[in-house]
Amino acid sequence: MTKEEKNREIESLTEVLKDANILYIADIAGLNAEQTSNLRRMCYKNGIKLNVVKNTLLKKAMERSEKSFDELFPILKGNTSIMISETGNAPAKLIKEFRKKAAKPVLKGAYVDESIYIGDDQVEALSTLKSKEELIGDVIMLLQSPAKNVVSALQSGKNTLAGLMKALEERAA
Repeated sequence: MTKEEKNREIESLTEVLKDANILYIADIAGLNAEQTSNLRRMCYKNGIKLNVVKNTLLKKAMERSEKSFDELFPILKGNTSIMISETGNAPAKLIKEFRKKAAKPVLKGAYVDESIYIGDDQVEALSTLKSKEELIGDVIMLLQSPAKNVVSALQSGKNTLAGLMKALEERAA
């Protein structure tokens, strides 16, 4: 690879890192062609971009990035693939699912919304993270609950103030 090609690759990776809030770094070495093809297919179906990268180029791109990837530098050894997703737990779920058939991919580390996770033992924790949409749904349900209680109290009390007060008193007790 010429110096010019390396610079283009670093610039490309820097752009990818700038736009990515979810980045998993994994080792997929040792997978045969069929397994690698299946992994790529699964990634595509789940909206995850999978790229094999050179460690030195990725490190230089991370250094140029505005984000803080410093804690991930020590894991940039051996074979490295990056998984980029819009959903924080999608790559971890995919890794868990794929491991039912093969021993790889092995998670080296992850950058999820400014949080750093190091090591393969983090797959389980990362797979249980709720996505942004799931968290918003939970908040909406929590906000709706008191309103539903007032509406049901109004309906059960036949729209009288005394009925409303009695229903609210019974629910509080």
